[in-house]
Amino acid sequence: MTPLTPHVISLRGHSLSYVESGDGDAVLFVHGLLGSHTNWAHLIHRLDDRNRVIVPDLFGHGASANPAGDYSLGAHAATLRDLLDRLGIERVTLVGHSLGGGISLEFCYLFPERVERLVLVGSGGLGPEVIPALRAATLPGAEWVLPALASGWVRGKVETVGRTLAKAGWRASNDMRAVWEGFARLSDADSRRAFLATTRAVIDARGQSITAHDYLPDLVDIPVLVVWGTNDMVIPVSHAARAQESIPGCRVEIFEGAGHYPHLDDPERFADLIRDFIRTSGPSEGHGHEVTESAS
Repeated sequence: MTPLTPHVISLRGHSLSYVESGDGDAVLFVHGLLGSHTNWAHLIHRLDDRNRVIVPDLFGHGASANPAGDYSLGAHAATLRDLLDRLGIERVTLVGHSLGGGISLEFCYLFPERVERLVLVGSGGLGPEVIPALRAATLPGAEWVLPALASGWVRGKVETVGRTLAKAGWRASNDMRAVWEGFARLSDADSRRAFLATTRAVIDARGQSITAHDYLPDLVDIPVLVVWGTNDMVIPVSHAARAQESIPGCRVEIFEGAGHYPHLDDPERFADLIRDFIRTSGPSEGHGHEVTESAS
């Protein structure tokens, strides 16, 4: 698999990195917290034969800038809109994972006329439950604890233990590898600040503080696919049923044995699912609705 060369553009004075490949109807992938475009790398060349695939690094993630300012769902959604505007793309199939799912839901609320279809993968925004470690990151004092946990010394020790266990036959899950790769990026103060700002915009000590529940019925005009792994330890698979109950006509696909990253656990099945969803679901008609205030 040949890695794609990232492109960098300036949005509101800050650099945003993204990769793209292929031609055809646009598919925009949105990664989750601590993620980057690399979380979708195994899917790009499985889909770019028929689609134009766009995969950005959100602000505060990957190779994009870590600006001081707004890391709310609405701010991230506006950044995606601006990216599409710069690329001359009017409408997309939107695929959001975890935090990226919450951002995608916000995008649908704010800019419904830009969305042809929506795919939610282990998505945030569907209920309060979330892994305790992320709730802990919102508590006072996290600013002082995180630098120690993300220090080179701690990361080196963890990697040494991991190599030792690997020699004994232990294999880290895709969830563990993806989270560790993201955590390793928190070695500098700006990245840690952006991580905490993003986390605290959507989570508090009780769990997810932002819910899309009240406007999920408004998605009736947008074809929606929900994908979840049965072994998701970050956001429980029960949220998939919650989405199915709230979104008219929602399609749900459960990956047995998969974790929080079903697209990493079984990328071929996931790519087949996306292709089938695009093929069998007509795009929404793109009608907007009056937005009086952001849901974020």
